[in-house]
Amino acid sequence: EMCIRDRDIKQNQWERNAKTMSKKGWKVGAVLAAGAGITAVLAAKKRGNRNAEKTDRSFAGSRSDYRNTELGKHDKNSKGIYYTNGNYEAFARPEKPAGIEEKSAYLVGSGLASLAAACFLVRDAQMPGKNIHILEAMDIAGGACDGIDDPTRGYVMRGGREMEDHFECLWDLFHSIPSLEIPGASVLDEYYWLNKHDPNYSLCRATEHRGEDAHTDGKFRLSQKGSMEIMKLFFTKDEDLYDKTIEDVFDDEVFRSDFWLYWRTMFAFENWHSALEMKRYFQRFIHHIGGLPDFSALKFTRYNQYESLILPMQKYLEAAGVEFRFGTEVTNVRFEIKDGKKTARAIECRTKNGEMEIPLTEKDLVFITNGSCTEGTIYGDQDHAPLGDAEVRSSGCWSLWKKIAAQDPAFGHPEKFCSDIEKTNWESATVTTSNEEIIDQIKKICRRDPRTGKVVTGGIVSCRDSSWLLSWTINRQGQFKNQKKDEVCVWVYSLFTDVPGDHVKKPMKECTGKEITAEWLYHLGIPVEDIDRLAGEACNCTPTMMPYITAFFMPRRAGDRPDVIPDGSVNAAFLGQFAETPRDTIFTTEYSVRTAMEAVYGLCGVDRGVPEVWGSVYDVRELLDSTVKLMDGKSPLEMKLPMPFEMMKKPLLKKIDRTIVGKLLRDHDVLKDWMLK
Repeated sequence: EMCIRDRDIKQNQWERNAKTMSKKGWKVGAVLAAGAGITAVLAAKKRGNRNAEKTDRSFAGSRSDYRNTELGKHDKNSKGIYYTNGNYEAFARPEKPAGIEEKSAYLVGSGLASLAAACFLVRDAQMPGKNIHILEAMDIAGGACDGIDDPTRGYVMRGGREMEDHFECLWDLFHSIPSLEIPGASVLDEYYWLNKHDPNYSLCRATEHRGEDAHTDGKFRLSQKGSMEIMKLFFTKDEDLYDKTIEDVFDDEVFRSDFWLYWRTMFAFENWHSALEMKRYFQRFIHHIGGLPDFSALKFTRYNQYESLILPMQKYLEAAGVEFRFGTEVTNVRFEIKDGKKTARAIECRTKNGEMEIPLTEKDLVFITNGSCTEGTIYGDQDHAPLGDAEVRSSGCWSLWKKIAAQDPAFGHPEKFCSDIEKTNWESATVTTSNEEIIDQIKKICRRDPRTGKVVTGGIVSCRDSSWLLSWTINRQGQFKNQKKDEVCVWVYSLFTDVPGDHVKKPMKECTGKEITAEWLYHLGIPVEDIDRLAGEACNCTPTMMPYITAFFMPRRAGDRPDVIPDGSVNAAFLGQFAETPRDTIFTTEYSVRTAMEAVYGLCGVDRGVPEVWGSVYDVRELLDSTVKLMDGKSPLEMKLPMPFEMMKKPLLKKIDRTIVGKLLRDHDVLKDWMLK
């Protein structure tokens, strides 16, 4: 009876501890994650050799059909591709696919994804350039990657492109595209040398009180609870995040932190955006958490994205004989869906000469950019807001996707992304000035001279007390090759376009270029009495309202975006930010190029691996390092655990410290001397 009673007491104690563990599970989980492999080390010592024979007997004959091998490791999946990593596949050139000369390709749109697909068709599929046709509604290539000197408005940059060293598909492409600046070099060479000599980092990430340094000082300032909310999201299954928003998984413990200031202004996330995409971002860039506060993780081009990225690709394709058909709006792609096969049979187009149709066979490949973040951009100017009768530039890509999606559920659900422009819009503006009063104030904030041609702000400067949540940045000048030496181009954007400003008492979306400049100058710290004069006489500003700029961040679930190559597709693939590919994150140049690579390799049968998304999420070193940095240098082992786990911690750590796991924890500042005393 005593034995039974003792057993029951221990059982009750265990159940109480288990409940406590459940309530505080994420705290324990963080420590367990930091000490990855600890359990295995201790269990192995405890078992020792006495279980070896028992283990051998238990496994003997249990899997007589099992054989260790790497055969089939690189078999192609149902999409006709396989993923790989390392230099062996990266440096290899694929053989020419059989019958490629008999095929042709039609690419809808000429944005980054479409141009990348055309480059892969030329380089890797080795399709003759004369067989490749790019159909573009506008009169210029580039899509969202723009940079225009508009003779009626001035310089226009709707956005910028932040890149990093593990954009595997992007750099795979650009190491083959010749530089337009340096003879004998590639675009990657040019970019690599530039960022070696002039590395990017910010000296002032945020301001407040009209141009004063907000002293974020490289810290996230997350509470322990906020850190746990982020870690919980990190480990949540995709399925549990379908159609959920960020505010469904975070509360003010995250939203009031500097982490969220950095995150939302850098990536343009809003509280109502997709929790699933937030998780993907966090996992995708876990190796760059430490570079988030000062942008030291980022790399930028020398000029605007059009002149640095798009033009070299266009010249490469033209030299290969690829046809560009500008002024050709694709209004529909008609499919025959029969016996489990989806075959594109016709492309319907609108040109200045009227309606036309391009008939297709199974040997005619179609690459469709479905949706666009810059579709329907509304252009203002110095004296006119981007509303009312302002110019709207449209390629019809949303209506195109809707017509395609109506033919089969596998082609996605565009309405999930383009139906609520109040939640998907923001506005940017390009301010050009050569005024010394303004430039002196810029120097004071960013502590660099913007006219040197080198890094200036090193990324956006966010005005944390701005009603618009206004941010601004100055990249290497001149941003345009024909820009005057004394001119400085500033990119300004705001996440909250529907609330009155702090100086201009109007919402940004109702403001002229002059008024937007005035609001920026106010937060720059220009004397109030000088603001209107300088905004009107010393600057030119072109505002652009983009109704769908964050459409891809809207909450979603599996199937809302079509696979790059939908199941059963014979000759069609989807490209760009609204096509689905595993693990990668949208609103990046890498995503566009990755979807292009997968599409070409799958439809053409290119026998070469697609570089997998950089695997830092599976690297215990990066996980340990990022955990410490997220907590501003504090180790997760410093967190107090519920009893009896707290009592067990020090004895366990002493044993771990004598193993290779201990060295790993010390190397990443997780395990420290004082923890063992």
